[in-house]
Amino acid sequence: MLESGEYTTIREIANAEKINETYVGRVLRLTLLAPDIVEAILNGRQPAELQLEDLLRRFPVGWREQRMALSPEV
Repeated sequence: MLESGEYTTIREIANAEKINETYVGRVLRLTLLAPDIVEAILNGRQPAELQLEDLLRRFPVGWREQRMALSPEV
């Protein structure tokens, strides 16, 4: 929605989807996940203890640090 220009702010997305602005921001941070972590999740290879709640908290921006913090086995 942001890339296409349909909406220009997180607030516009939140209003359109009728969800909390803060939640939209947390979900958008998921786009910063390392590609191999995303692939592992999509293929069901993430650690069993890794939950969405974990991903919605702050996590490191660096991919190496993400791997260590979120998914050391991946």
